[in-house]
Amino acid sequence: MKKQYHILNGDSLKEQFPDGIQGELIVARECLVDGNVKGKDLNDFFHTRAEFISSNYNGYNEQDYFEKIVPEFQKMQNIPDNSDVNLWFEDDLFCQVNFWFVVHLLCKSIKNTTVFLIRPKVHSQYSFGGLNKSELISIYENRLELTELDKLANLWESYQIGDTTKLVDSARKLESKYPFILPAVEAHIERIPTMGNIGRPTESLVAIMKELETDEFGAVFREFSKRESIYGFGDLQVKRLFDEIKNNR
Repeated sequence: MKKQYHILNGDSLKEQFPDGIQGELIVARECLVDGNVKGKDLNDFFHTRAEFISSNYNGYNEQDYFEKIVPEFQKMQNIPDNSDVNLWFEDDLFCQVNFWFVVHLLCKSIKNTTVFLIRPKVHSQYSFGGLNKSELISIYENRLELTELDKLANLWESYQIGDTTKLVDSARKLESKYPFILPAVEAHIERIPTMGNIGRPTESLVAIMKELETDEFGAVFREFSKRESIYGFGDLQVKRLFDEIKNNR
């Protein structure tokens, strides 16, 4: 039997991962949906991300990034040939951007390896977190084999350089087999500020704050998570937007 590897999008899924599913767990601890993702090579990219995270997220420094995040990506690169690699990623933009990067990384480093995608049957703000262990086992048993890794990897390359035209084109070409990709791509484009438009997530937050008549972050974040589950933003991402709104008033 092939050795199994499971790449999880975050530690919360690791904590609830069923004992009945065999294999080594590797965690993608990034939020590539947020901030600078430029880099002429992987090492340069990691330094870019370490600088962004340490500058924008309280409680994180560059050393943390290289001790807690980079080693997990190195584990992905070191997966031996002829393994089964299971990618546990959801449909929201947060998960999708990490998914695209992981596929890109695997394409560069592994051979003769079968890659599968495991995702919740229904997209919601809870996703994996709303499933019990038997439900997680069920979606694992119905995993989807990924057969166009190079085309999926192209999504990351277009995202990284900010080429939204190529990003949409790739998503449309993949739509028949992976229909969940295009909505995430469209949500990404809608969040980009344009002339006279502050971007969908910020617009949504402004509307919520007005409707609820509050600047209390917890209430605003909960409502944002309901309305804009396609983004999959955690409290850190939403708080950055929230603070920008308050500071610009």
